[in-house]
Amino acid sequence: MKKISILLIASIMFACSPNSIKNERSKKFKFYTQYNQFYLSSIGKNFNARKDFDSFKNDMNKRLSNEDNALIVFTQSYGNIKGDLIVLDKPNTDMDFSKYDHVVEGGLKITSGELQILNSPNSLTEATIKVEPGNYRVRVYSSNFASVKEVDLAHDKDNDYYHIEIWPSENMETKVLKQYKEN
Repeated sequence: MKKISILLIASIMFACSPNSIKNERSKKFKFYTQYNQFYLSSIGKNFNARKDFDSFKNDMNKRLSNEDNALIVFTQSYGNIKGDLIVLDKPNTDMDFSKYDHVVEGGLKITSGELQILNSPNSLTEATIKVEPGNYRVRVYSSNFASVKEVDLAHDKDNDYYHIEIWPSENMETKVLKQYKEN
């Protein structure tokens, strides 16, 4: 009995140690954002959107905009955002797009060794995950768009969800893999 207790305590201590936190590979997030968007960035609030309105409007249709050291993810709901982020070693090739309303990929350069999820418009850090500095491919799977009744007002009942996968890659191209069609 004593051996089991010691092993249990050692397991708990290891799981909570700083080294185990450094190797974290996934993160859930839930926060409030505005203007139907949130940001993925390696430099926090030090980025700013530089595109002209026409380019920005085209990116809204893709639901992803690539900026210097940041991606803008365009959401269905205005306010409450839910999702998860997972760091992979290589791209997920076992994809079932039928579960999602929209799927898009883009490239992101991470210079700081930390990927941050930021709200809009204040760019407050809502979640962080440690990664090696370098270039990454980001795939955003968006689902439950039908739950959003009005896209320009915040509602507690909106249930859209954003599953994000990232992996090392030199490909910086934005590409829509499944386009959402408004009804």
